Amino acid sequence: MTASPDPRLTVRRIRSDEWAAVRALRLESTSDPDAGMAFLETPEQVSERPDEFWRERAGQAATSETAAQFVAVVDDVWIGSLSVLIRATGQKDALGRYVDDRRADVVGVYVNPGHRGTGAVDALLAAAAAWAASLGLDRISLDVHRDNARAAGAYRRAGFAPTGETYSSAIGPQVVMTRPLP
Repeated sequence: MTASPDPRLTVRRIRSDEWAAVRALRLESTSDPDAGMAFLETPEQVSERPDEFWRERAGQAATSETAAQFVAVVDDVWIGSLSVLIRATGQKDALGRYVDDRRADVVGVYVNPGHRGTGAVDALLAAAAAWAASLGLDRISLDVHRDNARAAGAYRRAGFAPTGETYSSAIGPQVVMTRPLP
């Protein structure tokens, strides 16, 4: 069960000029042993990317209608994040899966260990759902590692349900979950 949400918690979309903070949080998330199973890259790969990569990534996630990154903030400190990628019909996703219908995929979900259970992930997922709905999508999807029971429980609590689709990726067995949008 989630504790009462932290009253200091806010969630917002990142700004283009926050690329260094985007990189720092990505390094933190990929370095977390409990969260590592959720990321397709290593801390070393994150560290090796040039500043220009992070500038472009932040710019895209701040202003695009095909990608958005949201951060959970407490006392001006980023304590969590997720991204939403809009996949067009006919595209392939990062794992090479064919997109048969335009969809919104949540990726890169992370909450700092000291803030887990505080409602941060719920607030991030609500922001992701609201953004995807504002683009006219009727559902939002994500993949969760089969062995990540804590994350799967948080996603269920936020209205996601397994679709029955599973697959194996570079980071292990995955379960596809989806949530209808209003």
